[in-house]
Amino acid sequence: MINMHQFYVTDLQKSDTNEKQGLYQFVATFADKTKCRIFYEKRPDWKISNVTRLLHVPCPICRRDYFCNCLDRFTDEIHQEIQDSGLLPE
Repeated sequence: MINMHQFYVTDLQKSDTNEKQGLYQFVATFADKTKCRIFYEKRPDWKISNVTRLLHVPCPICRRDYFCNCLDRFTDEIHQEIQDSGLLPE
């Protein structure tokens, strides 16, 4: 099982939006330098619809350096970390 400190979100940058549809795309950076693309819906509350790891470093869970779906299992924890850190826009 992965330790949650590995999901500490250090940065969240907005990369694309469709405010009319309530869709937002962010690039998140974790403390271990893993980056992922997070797709959010805001209707009216923020909710993660998808997480895709960017292939800069191996997955922090399975350590593969190719596409995997490991982060999908932790969307609630990632969202909570982002909210607790105050990184989401109002």
